[in-house]
Amino acid sequence: MNRYDVVLVGAGIMSATLATLLHELDPDLRLLLVERLEGAALESSAAVNNAGTGHAANCELNYTPAQADGSVSTVKALAINASFERSLELWASLTEQGRLDPAAFLHQVPHLSAVWGDDDITFLRQRHHQLSALPAFAAMEWSEDPGELAAWMPLVMAGRQAKDGVAATRINRGTDVDFGTLTRAYLAPLQASGALEVLHGTQVSDLERRRAADMSEGDWLVELRGPSGKRQVEAPFVFLGAGGGALPLLQRSGIPEAADYGGFPVSGQWLVCNDPELAKHHHAKVYGKAKVGAPPMSVPHLDTRWIDGKRSLLFGPYAGFSSKFLKQGSLLDLPNSVRVGNLLPMLQVGVNNFDLVTYLVNQLRQSAGDRLEALKAFLPTARADDWSLSVAGQRVQIIKRTKEGGKLQMGTEVVAAADGSLAALLGASPGASTAVSIMLEVMERCFPQQLASAAWQSRLQQLLPSYGQDLNANAELLNSSRSRSNALLGLTP
Repeated sequence: MNRYDVVLVGAGIMSATLATLLHELDPDLRLLLVERLEGAALESSAAVNNAGTGHAANCELNYTPAQADGSVSTVKALAINASFERSLELWASLTEQGRLDPAAFLHQVPHLSAVWGDDDITFLRQRHHQLSALPAFAAMEWSEDPGELAAWMPLVMAGRQAKDGVAATRINRGTDVDFGTLTRAYLAPLQASGALEVLHGTQVSDLERRRAADMSEGDWLVELRGPSGKRQVEAPFVFLGAGGGALPLLQRSGIPEAADYGGFPVSGQWLVCNDPELAKHHHAKVYGKAKVGAPPMSVPHLDTRWIDGKRSLLFGPYAGFSSKFLKQGSLLDLPNSVRVGNLLPMLQVGVNNFDLVTYLVNQLRQSAGDRLEALKAFLPTARADDWSLSVAGQRVQIIKRTKEGGKLQMGTEVVAAADGSLAALLGASPGASTAVSIMLEVMERCFPQQLASAAWQSRLQQLLPSYGQDLNANAELLNSSRSRSNALLGLTP
């Protein structure tokens, strides 16, 4: 039986980020990565399966919810912005070492929020007023001028009636990220050096905590099923970073913390335009206002995208439903995830989120004409012949049992065993963009002694110079970090 220091399940952006960080902090760690598909980043991390937005809360209006007094909450926006800066910081460090080529996965694209209608314009004006007063968003521009807006987003303004009031904000230092390419760029040097062993086409069929005389106290016994049959490996730490597939494995682990969680799958669809002439007239990610009850992943947006090096336009997403937890999963994933402990919370979420249920039902009833009309709200001159429908990735929203009953969690959440021997990542947005901060949380909870050591602290400070400091509380540090990232990654303010 082979023994590893760490077993990572799922060859997506999360596992790749954790493997990179752990190797940087301790090059002697023996890492095993297990992936059920035949290559890395083929599920949620694939460029065609996600929005590709470097989520920094520049344009995503759902991260600044309106408050009863007319203000907006900026807490989540600040946290997400700082998390994305952490990702940029890691990419800059690896670029400096010659280990990443940012041109392969990162493009600068302005991030815009655009709204129409008096109420939404009032909301956006208040959002701009509050955010632009903060160092993290000081560069945010505001405009209601039709001419200026036409320069910012020509396709959005083309053919729009003069009587339609439109307002927008813009931050130029936005990004489009190909997380699939980034994932593979993380993994390739680790495999080449022998620090990471990768098993493709291999599934975790079982995992069990073992305490036996011939094993280290608390090691996990992980049963694998692959092309060469079944095998077992052992490790003191297991990370479940398998996207929607993490919840079933977390439940199978039997740790008490797993009993509090259930999941509800939501699929998505995009309208895609591959016409290069049309695509070159739009250079922005333009986010609008979500409908009432819509999940964060369904905020409508028109994006400039680079997928496999090819520029295109995406609009959506349109919500769908499948009981699969992964795009290449099983229709039995949802029913098989139901347990005695999470059944009531799941039912409570259904009752308490009637707006969401209604939204999903209406989305499922949409025709091609309905989708085109939604697109025309953004692009009045849109023609059906220029756009085709593409199925996006599968996401599993967290349902958590709390003292107040079942709660639908719209973000991501790390679930860890009390002793730190196992961790799983559940949830969706903002996901990949904040992978570095999320994996730092995993290490803080599961490797606290190592992380406190002088060796790990020294290496971490070299990799992430701002680690341990609050970027939102120190404008000078934030500007310094951004200047370094801009220079190394080819971004401009």
